[in-house]
Amino acid sequence: MAAANAGAMVRFVAAFLAAVLVMMVPCAPRAAAAVGVNWGTVSAHRMPAPVVVELMRANRIGRVKLFDADQAALRALMGSGLQVMVGITNEMLQGIAASPAAADAWVARNVSRYVGPGGADIRYIAVGNEPFLTSYQGQFQSYVLPAMTNIQQSLVKANLAWYIKLVVPCNADAYQSASVPSQGVFRPDLIQIITQLAAFLSSSGAPFVVNIYPFLSLYQSSDFPQDYAFFDGSSHPVVDGPNVYYNAFDGNFDTLVSALSKIGYGQLPIAIGEVGWPTEGAPSANLTAARAFTQGLISHVLSNKGTPLRPGVPPVDVYLFSLLDEEQKSTLPGNFERHWGVFSFDGQAKYPLNLGLGSPVLKNAKDVPYLPPRWCVANPGRDLNNVENHLKLACTMADCTTLYYGGSCNAIGEKGNISYAFNSYYQLRKQDAQSCDFDGLGMITYLDPSIGDCRFLVGIDDSRTSTIYSSGDCSRRRFGSWILAFLVIGFLQIGVYL
Repeated sequence: MAAANAGAMVRFVAAFLAAVLVMMVPCAPRAAAAVGVNWGTVSAHRMPAPVVVELMRANRIGRVKLFDADQAALRALMGSGLQVMVGITNEMLQGIAASPAAADAWVARNVSRYVGPGGADIRYIAVGNEPFLTSYQGQFQSYVLPAMTNIQQSLVKANLAWYIKLVVPCNADAYQSASVPSQGVFRPDLIQIITQLAAFLSSSGAPFVVNIYPFLSLYQSSDFPQDYAFFDGSSHPVVDGPNVYYNAFDGNFDTLVSALSKIGYGQLPIAIGEVGWPTEGAPSANLTAARAFTQGLISHVLSNKGTPLRPGVPPVDVYLFSLLDEEQKSTLPGNFERHWGVFSFDGQAKYPLNLGLGSPVLKNAKDVPYLPPRWCVANPGRDLNNVENHLKLACTMADCTTLYYGGSCNAIGEKGNISYAFNSYYQLRKQDAQSCDFDGLGMITYLDPSIGDCRFLVGIDDSRTSTIYSSGDCSRRRFGSWILAFLVIGFLQIGVYL
């Protein structure tokens, strides 16, 4: 009898502690952290991870989404107070789906070693990135759910499943509509797997993550009303019975809501994994449009108005794409792919923006370890008639997209183009003197050759290191959360034996 009473008491205490744990407020209030950012790293000019983390903290950005589990990024995020989504790449899905041991190893290396007191606040693991994309032709489709199952089991073994949720960022091409949002349905080839995914997400309390890009709708269709891509109202609204849509974001969002409703999960929370507007590389990609869209999006989301099908219920999280420009990304979709950043590659704000997080303007990165202030330009004393092959080399290896139509350096003239291409390659090669030779057609200068809005970059010195910053107060608070969590787990295990 005494043993039974003791067991009941232990289970009561464990249940009480679990309830307290659920009610604990995270380091940042939810409303102040609704807007996060994607941190991509496809760049030859990468700032040290601690500098990037401090840039986010200076701008009070509370959430960050990674596309992999970059070790330098995770080390820098330890103690920062930022809530983190790490990613499993599509190429890794097959191995993890086939092997619970591979899932255990991935969690141990990329999650367990970083979480805990003073560690990284990992909240989500993205299992793949847009794995159902039409262009993949089903390449990754069969691996997603088995990989999720194995990773979930690995989190359970590591006592982390109570805190870290699994999600699958989906491209908006996973669903479609003949005309209006209420007719939204998932692609026929995805209905079964998306239904299983939605069931998994619902049971674990995780959101459905979708990437929405009104810019691409405008870019890909000459018939798309330009004002419908933004948030200032449209002269071409979409009328759907009693609901009227004045912007593409809401229309796309509610198309997903309708599709989820048709498979029985109409109330599943939705997070926006990627949304943004590039600043150059296409006629509609410029600083004015990027600012108008991003500011309009933030104001719309933070107003808590929701959408016609979810009034008063905005997305649970919105991750802007992207924090920084990535000049090594593929330009196959368009030159704009390298210019999605709210900040340039070196953390300089491109345009004024109020993130709704307490500061009306963006703060630039500090302590950026630039290479010395020198540039490579065309030698004015040489005949440049035979420069074509050198330009091809420079622009194949380095980024010259700003020279093309829709770019900020499009009008600097022929010699300016040559100098820009030479310098891009020179900085890519970390200012190696030989990389500015070009058979004598290039020369090094210490005078900044930038012209108007066309900025000739100076690269990042990635051989230098920076101090890892931490947020002691937030770390201490999270330390208490982890101690309480381990107490709960311990009491529950004791209760089993009693």
